[in-house]
Amino acid sequence: MGKLIRCITSDGLIMATGLDSTDIVSKAESLHKTSAVTTAALGRLLTATSMMGNMLKNKEDSITVKIEGDGPIGSLVAAADYEGNVRGYPLNPVVEIPLKTNGKLDVGTAVGKNGNLYVIKDLGLKEPYNGFVPITSGEIAEDITAYYAISEQIPTVCSLGVLVYPDLTVNCAGGYIIQLLPAADGDEEIISHLEENIKRMKPVTDMLKSGMDIEQIVRTALNGFETEVLESGSCAYKCNCSRERFKRALISLGRSELEEIAKDLPEAKTTCQFCNKTYVFTREQLKNLIAQTKK
Repeated sequence: MGKLIRCITSDGLIMATGLDSTDIVSKAESLHKTSAVTTAALGRLLTATSMMGNMLKNKEDSITVKIEGDGPIGSLVAAADYEGNVRGYPLNPVVEIPLKTNGKLDVGTAVGKNGNLYVIKDLGLKEPYNGFVPITSGEIAEDITAYYAISEQIPTVCSLGVLVYPDLTVNCAGGYIIQLLPAADGDEEIISHLEENIKRMKPVTDMLKSGMDIEQIVRTALNGFETEVLESGSCAYKCNCSRERFKRALISLGRSELEEIAKDLPEAKTTCQFCNKTYVFTREQLKNLIAQTKK
């Protein structure tokens, strides 16, 4: 289970969310059999999206974040609910590119430097909220920061990290999102203090590997500020697919297409992109779906 915490400074000026997503990213790697750099890219997006989901206000709210770059990964998708439960997938799970000169995985090149990051929020309104920004670096954290600055006008710091073992399993993963609330707008002392804290911090994976838990990491970022914990709990890699959902998807294809499928195939197999679970519909079951479909 991912360990998630959300805090606010007592003066109501800064909000911070942190997540130890090691278990979540490990689950994603085992499901999608990703290469190291894809695990790092998808893991960063899953971590950010989980925190963004937890920042939503209502139980029914959900969020989807998609990054489409011109790198070999192609695209990455992650979706989360208000509790931070998250799921995701890469278009191309296996990508092999050289490491950076410092020995780190080159996520930016794998994702690409050109393209867009899209955010879709389902807030229970008539239409979902849609926002997008051009990719800043492809490193994910900078792109999330740019999204909040440009689309939502919220000064934000986002830090994300995934450390992968040589055998491609996940050593640790996590991140934090820190945002200035409206009351802090223009307060140079607050901004300067926070910036200095962030500058002194080590990468997230270094802190996790050293034994720090996610609350300690968030409190380090907020050092010098009196901080209150609003929420502390767990979240997971969780897919909400079901046979009923795929049945509705098949019905939406229309009567003529379903009739073609039933005529040509003994059964139809549908597979969830998020969890790879396969649902099988026999020819007889397809005929029953056809009967439920408008002519």
